[in-house]
Amino acid sequence: MALQLSFAEASATGPRAENQDALRLVTPAPDLAASKGFLFAIADGVSQCADGGLAARSTLQALALDYYATPQTWSVAQALDRLLLAQNRWLQANGGGQPLLTTVSALVLRGRRFTLAHVGDCRVYRWHADRLQRLTEDHVWEQPGMQHVLKRALGLDQHLVLDFLDGELREGECFVLLSDGIWATLGDTAIAAILRDQPDLHSAAQTLVAAAHLAGSQDNASALLVRVDGVGEANIGDALIHLQQWPLPPALKAGQAFEGWQVQGIVGQSQQSLLYRVLDAQGQVWLLKTLPTRLADAPEAGQALLAEEWFLKRVAGRHFPEVHAVTQRQHLYYVMREYSGMTLAQLFEQNGPLPLAQWRNLAERLLRAVGLLHRRQILHRDIKPENLHLGDDGELRLLDFGLAFCPGLSEDAPSELPGTPSYIAPEAFRGDLPSTQQDLYAVGVSLYFLLTGHFPHGEIEAFQRPRFGTPVNAGRYRPDLPEWLAQSLERGVETDPRQRYETAEEWLLALEQGERRNLTVRPRPLLEREPLKVWRGLALAALLGNLVLLFLLFHG
Repeated sequence: MALQLSFAEASATGPRAENQDALRLVTPAPDLAASKGFLFAIADGVSQCADGGLAARSTLQALALDYYATPQTWSVAQALDRLLLAQNRWLQANGGGQPLLTTVSALVLRGRRFTLAHVGDCRVYRWHADRLQRLTEDHVWEQPGMQHVLKRALGLDQHLVLDFLDGELREGECFVLLSDGIWATLGDTAIAAILRDQPDLHSAAQTLVAAAHLAGSQDNASALLVRVDGVGEANIGDALIHLQQWPLPPALKAGQAFEGWQVQGIVGQSQQSLLYRVLDAQGQVWLLKTLPTRLADAPEAGQALLAEEWFLKRVAGRHFPEVHAVTQRQHLYYVMREYSGMTLAQLFEQNGPLPLAQWRNLAERLLRAVGLLHRRQILHRDIKPENLHLGDDGELRLLDFGLAFCPGLSEDAPSELPGTPSYIAPEAFRGDLPSTQQDLYAVGVSLYFLLTGHFPHGEIEAFQRPRFGTPVNAGRYRPDLPEWLAQSLERGVETDPRQRYETAEEWLLALEQGERRNLTVRPRPLLEREPLKVWRGLALAALLGNLVLLFLLFHG
């Protein structure tokens, strides 16, 4: 479930000539909300400087525009820190010799967590279960008569120091962002009473502002309230917070108890991962996946492992392995259910090319799984028979999300070419960004191989830079394959991604409707489909023609 929020804001100039407070809230599109979160901020420009209102407004404008453009690999705190440091330099350089000063408190809510960045004397509170908790410190001098003089603010000093706070969200709680025109006049007791008496956010925001001025506030008064109506799903960024805290599990041995699991032994080991079979308290079988000890100091490997867990949680369903909701984890690993059965690669090795009826059934189920994956904005990038598991329960499951990619969340190194060469789309070799068409190409190659035992463009070795031409029609290897089905498969492995199916659903429809539907793929000319036969035929016809001419010349 996505994070559900309600919010309201109110601001009034009061007896001042100008309102130098600023409020900003950003509710981005769902994909950005999942990766970067919702941004809420309050700023209070310092009236004694050149233009406090400009300082406050420009700061929140820059924050709102630039935060969502920061690299996905940056944490929320890292992004806010760098942006506010840059804004601090801008304020210092653009005051025309006079200071441009503002306070700012910025709150980002994402998934199940919040991050707060703060400098100055605006305040951020948490209101939950009729209890008001202040989250920020006022950066003012404590000497008598100087309680409103800032010792930290944006634009005040070349070396800006921000306060940061990170924590878990609770359903039903409310974050309350207030300028000092409200809290300095009303005090915490009156603020809590208003929040208790006004459950409607809009009424509460308006009442806080009005009550401050009625109580004699001589300053601008601004309030921004944000209520958590529903906590979101765990976010990959939330999981990565634990990377610095979680060590790798020790070497586990059969019969050992580990964090509530009974270890049965190692079932798989590679350069990148370590897989143990474990039992839960009820005796059910699971697989615990972690990293080998050589990767203990490789943070990118830990990030990849937690990203894999997050992807599997995001696509939970019958087509994917179930991930255990581990709650007391103290080490870097995740747990997924083990299923009896075999991969389609093992099935092919055992029985050879699949019977046509079984192949069509598996093709339709695979396309449903891939379609669901793509609707969750996740690209698998390693679809192949080895990662397709046919369980004894009859379900087809897509395994191994170690190379999965989420646009707007994942980031590749420029030199990376993930996947198995024979299943990698031609445009990926050219350096194109990951796309659904590349996944669909891998689906096409997998289905082609399971049906024929061959690759449509020939087998591609590691480190080879292949040349792609016209795919070999699968009907050449399978005479029992209907032409409409061969055409459908041919479209799936087209060299040009624009000629492939746009979505898994479009391809699935073609398979389901079968011969009743005229496929949009036009049959290739015979010269393209069977060039050798065409040229042999033409050569034979020319030879026969020449023989006839010679016969006529000698017997004419």
